[in-house]
Amino acid sequence: MSKADFLEGLTIDTLIERLEKHLYVADRSLATALYLAIKMNKPLLIEGEPGCGKTEIAKVLAEVLQTDLIRLQCYEGLDASDAIYEWNYPKQLLYIRLLENKGDLRDVESEIFSEKFLLKRPLLAAVMHEGEIPPVLLIDEIDRADEEFEGFLLEFLAEFQVTIPEIGTIKCKKQPIVILTSNRTREIGDGLKRRCLYYYQSYPSREKELKILKLKVRGLDESVMAKIVDFVNVVRQRPEISKKPGISESLDWANALARLSARDLNRDTVMATLSCIIKTQEDLMRMDVDSILSMIGGKSG
Repeated sequence: MSKADFLEGLTIDTLIERLEKHLYVADRSLATALYLAIKMNKPLLIEGEPGCGKTEIAKVLAEVLQTDLIRLQCYEGLDASDAIYEWNYPKQLLYIRLLENKGDLRDVESEIFSEKFLLKRPLLAAVMHEGEIPPVLLIDEIDRADEEFEGFLLEFLAEFQVTIPEIGTIKCKKQPIVILTSNRTREIGDGLKRRCLYYYQSYPSREKELKILKLKVRGLDESVMAKIVDFVNVVRQRPEISKKPGISESLDWANALARLSARDLNRDTVMATLSCIIKTQEDLMRMDVDSILSMIGGKSG
């Protein structure tokens, strides 16, 4: 079966199965959102708390579809030129000097403003992608970008084309599979939300988080994994903790305990490894480890 045939015959069940084979445990609701985004050619906006696996979704989806992942990392001050293209000025200058030495500058402008002197940024790379399967375009942490860039992105997602004055308009051959993520540090504009399908990625259920640990962590007893999940879930519910641990922190902690050959979750072990899940000094000082261990059946004192 070709890659294109696989994409054409994709179902929600096969998507769930393939994601899990690539070590990503997806709820049916998430798999449905991904499936519809692919089949309807609609961008998918995934919002949620940091560390819940939003970025990982795009990475694993690209692996499942056997296509390229093209990532645009958003940040404050990001503008269109950073996202689309730049000219390779050093290469252009070198080429001009080469032509000067030859005494032939007749077609220098058309030569230096050609595709071979383009530095493709993520959006242009997605438009010009030539693979059998369209790429997965990850627009990561769109909430960190300015509203002005969000407006530009809205226009790009409507047309999937890029205009370069010196070359012309480059249209997309195969529309990329677009996933946008947001940590909700600011509200995303209504226009962009209307353009996208929407999915909220919450913290995983106890059952799902334990399944993720069992799938990804080796050398740790399941009973210890269960206590990790219970401990982390209690921490997430504590209003005094400002930076809640996500699934990535749970995985880090489980891997750390596996490396330490931990056989139980006791006070000494927790205190020695707490920095795997707690990331600020203030939160460390607020932690009442003994009470949490008592709640989950661990050894305190």
